Amino acid sequence: MKQGSNLMRHRYKRSHLNMVILSMLLGVSSTVNALDSSTVNTSAISPDCLDYKVTGVCYWLLCDWKSCKVEISVRVKHYVPDAVVTSYVSTGNSPWVETAAIGTPIIGAKSGGDAVTSQANENNVARFNNVDVIGHPNAIFFNSFVSQYGFSCAGASWPYKAYFVSTLDTLGWRYNIPELVYPEALVPGMREVGSRLGMNLWGNIYPRGGFSHQVDGYKSAAVAAQRAGDIVTRTGQPHVYTAMVKSPKDNYWPAGALKEGDASTGKWQELTPTLSQTCKVFPDSQLQHTQAQDEGYAWTLWRPYSCCQRRGEIFLGTVSYE
Repeated sequence: MKQGSNLMRHRYKRSHLNMVILSMLLGVSSTVNALDSSTVNTSAISPDCLDYKVTGVCYWLLCDWKSCKVEISVRVKHYVPDAVVTSYVSTGNSPWVETAAIGTPIIGAKSGGDAVTSQANENNVARFNNVDVIGHPNAIFFNSFVSQYGFSCAGASWPYKAYFVSTLDTLGWRYNIPELVYPEALVPGMREVGSRLGMNLWGNIYPRGGFSHQVDGYKSAAVAAQRAGDIVTRTGQPHVYTAMVKSPKDNYWPAGALKEGDASTGKWQELTPTLSQTCKVFPDSQLQHTQAQDEGYAWTLWRPYSCCQRRGEIFLGTVSYE
């Protein structure tokens, strides 16, 4: 079983590398609100999303052949653009031009959209979204931008790496197996984007698949993006994906699992259909959102990281002001 799993993972990575190269060579997309890598890169220059701050100090023991002394370094915290999450209806028609080929239809993958019945009770109709989670391409420009504030902490993603592609996760994303029977999926009020009491419920997190009962295209796409982010920021989930996580070390404290409505775990920057220079969590307070004509949406997922520069051979500890 383990050998088969490793073989599947190897084929998964190899196929995505080939598709990324192909899509970058072709550079075509039929989406109306086409998003290119240049826009993705420049959008990461956002002080609001970065939220750079000094949060404490770290203590180090520095020794030479004569003596030892304690050195202090500053501990900082800021958000990193870890991934671009695209949520779209037509299979293979991601709004991000250079990576659109990653979602090319395969056996078992179908397009989504509304199951329109032409009835008055359209609110009960299910809507389906495909989702891709791709490593953010901005590394050099982002580090140069952060250097204006100080040193930077590394994120958990690799540029253009496919962490999740819903067309390859047919059982989990389209048929909700096995999460359809999870308590979070069966009990109302558990793990939801929004609030039933506040009359601002966008949708449920579980089962973490492409279907949602939401007539608003923007909200449906946002819920699907939140579900995919929930998957890739955790290990051992019953889906076909690569975990976007890093382990902590002496002077590095990576982001944890994404949680809906909690900015301290991650926040979203809209890329298309409207390019935003600020970040938010779902649901937001905006009363009306721009609907994409091609039903293709994209956000950058920013996640918080904390670190301090090494000043000695031995890490003695840290004091955080948060």
